[in-house]
Amino acid sequence: MHLLETPDARILLDCGLMLGRREEVHQRNLHFPFAPAYIDAVLLSHAHIDHCGNLPNLVRQGFTGPIYCTPATHDLMAIMLADSAKIQADEAAHAPTLDECSTALLYTGREVAQTLSQCVSVPYETSHEVAQGVRFRFLDAGHLLGSAMIVLTCDFDGSTRTISFTGDLGRDALHFLHRPAALPPSDIVISESTYGGRMHQPPELLSRRLHEVVERTLSRGGKVLIPAFSLGRAQIVVHYLRQSMQAGRLPKAPLYVDSPLATQIARVYRRHPTCLAEGVVDTMTDHDSIHYVSDWQESRDLGSRQGPCILVASGGMCEAGRIIHHLEKNLDDPRNTVILVSYQAPGSLGRKMLERGPTVRYRGRVWRKWAEIVDLNGFSGHADQRDLLRNLQPLVGQQPRVRLVHGELDQARALAAVLGEAGFIDVAIPQREESVNLV
Repeated sequence: MHLLETPDARILLDCGLMLGRREEVHQRNLHFPFAPAYIDAVLLSHAHIDHCGNLPNLVRQGFTGPIYCTPATHDLMAIMLADSAKIQADEAAHAPTLDECSTALLYTGREVAQTLSQCVSVPYETSHEVAQGVRFRFLDAGHLLGSAMIVLTCDFDGSTRTISFTGDLGRDALHFLHRPAALPPSDIVISESTYGGRMHQPPELLSRRLHEVVERTLSRGGKVLIPAFSLGRAQIVVHYLRQSMQAGRLPKAPLYVDSPLATQIARVYRRHPTCLAEGVVDTMTDHDSIHYVSDWQESRDLGSRQGPCILVASGGMCEAGRIIHHLEKNLDDPRNTVILVSYQAPGSLGRKMLERGPTVRYRGRVWRKWAEIVDLNGFSGHADQRDLLRNLQPLVGQQPRVRLVHGELDQARALAAVLGEAGFIDVAIPQREESVNLV
């Protein structure tokens, strides 16, 4: 969340929700470092909850202005915010049994509906005036369906300042969405740094390993269980699986996506085929060969299904979601495989499954870890250090100020060092509520 102040306007870039169960997190979500009614407009980069999830709270506390986003972001945000409100309602209902509750009572479905009514859809590459002397454009960020970089031009005392906010940048190599657009010459670039110190495995290597693991599991009559976050990761994994089956690189097997959220999201992807890379639309629209599961009882029955299949289920870190009951039914079967395609936070069930040992403890009991456990954490939609450098380096001649955000400190520092070596002079990692004056 970044605030742009001009003599005539106050414009917010994103309004994300912090996740966690600490009271400190809840308080930071609840209270804004400004009066929400003071904000004139919001420019939204994309629909992930850490970028849009606190918008209904902003509205609840008095923000009445427009929220600008791309059409696909609007459609995805409607799903994600409704789900967030539902989670908060569930947490609030169980609050008496919880020691700490991170996001309960921030907002309800009523505020979500009001938030969506304030949205204004603006296509990519369209210049739009957001306030007197301030215009913006959305450029394709390639990170998520509808994700955008935000480029603002501000006229002040006869001169123009350009501010570029990357939002979350995508990866060229995945060939799932379009590659990120080129950043224009800028006075300041606010850049994400999530993987600023890391390199992703090449998709070709990941795809080959995925083929080997899936084929090996199916040949022994087992199930392939893939825990995946419902927005972004699930769609990428399904695309790679379908693409490989269509090309004959994988045997055709029953493919289930067990997630009500992912089922709704898949419909949005099909409504916006122009946002997808060439050829991807074929795997996204070929839904006759993919079984989307929304009904809870159908999901329970699927956990006991006999015979080989591939099951992508909600719950990327195996901490929640429908993957939990599938693990309970299938983790102790040596024919099966669990493929972890997301980052597994320390202490999460997914991380515990990766650790050595024949058992894992969750839900108050010990489970035999006899299924094969495979780590394929390389399908991230985030740019790695190489991608970030490739996107920023063309600007080195203009010497913009670069401010690195949205990354752990070690990742931001690593990217700052690489950018310094590439010739950038003014690169910094801002503190919370730090200001930069462009006059």
